Amino acid sequence: MKILTCYKCVPDEQDIVINNEDGSLDTRKADAKISQYDLNAIEAACQLKQQASDAVVTAMSVGGQALTNAKGRKDVLSRGPDDLIVVIDEQFEQALPQQTAAAQKAGFDLIICGDGSSDLYAQQVSLLLGETLHIPAINGVRNILSLSEDALIVERELEDEIETLHIPLPAVVAVSTDINSPQIPSMKAILGAAKKPVQVWSAADIGFSAAADYSSQRVAAPKQRERQRIVIEGEGEEQIAAFAENLRKIIN
Repeated sequence: MKILTCYKCVPDEQDIVINNEDGSLDTRKADAKISQYDLNAIEAACQLKQQASDAVVTAMSVGGQALTNAKGRKDVLSRGPDDLIVVIDEQFEQALPQQTAAAQKAGFDLIICGDGSSDLYAQQVSLLLGETLHIPAINGVRNILSLSEDALIVERELEDEIETLHIPLPAVVAVSTDINSPQIPSMKAILGAAKKPVQVWSAADIGFSAAADYSSQRVAAPKQRERQRIVIEGEGEEQIAAFAENLRKIIN
């Protein structure tokens, strides 16, 4: 069984600089790291090896020059995948998720993604993959109950109930952060990651050639506002009236 787990390289938020004049974000000096939500996807994919002894887990990412970082590749492989495929091209810096073409080239029975990315959290990858590949796509999965050669049984939490779904394979599953707690790689795993195979593809290798599907107009930090520091003490009608009056001033 071939399991693909998709991840995204995002700027480390600790290294992002905010321009005080316009609130724009400067990520030029920020190191790239695995999106926090995708760590859950990688962990979930590797845990499925216990249910399918013949499972091979391939980590995959599509993007720009951030994927050339050897440290980042080692970090991914130390978390359990058997191999890694990265599709690197400048046109993917401002493109919609293009894991579809890469997945078709690699072959798969199951694709596991995080529910969103820790930079933009658009929650689009899994749904676009399923729609484009014409296979089932389920998001918000909090538990994978069982895996067989032709089906997957999962749980996802809705507003007031837990839904159990039987999904025929091949399929795309987006997991939530409730599904597991990603393990910290051991020293043995980190050293062993250097021996695992890595394939580097270009856009041409997967037959992709197109103009950017979107352009980023502006990404900025929210404006900082000075707190009014209004504290209304007590539980009587006067305090309630004072609270309501302050709300009216803010709304109007």
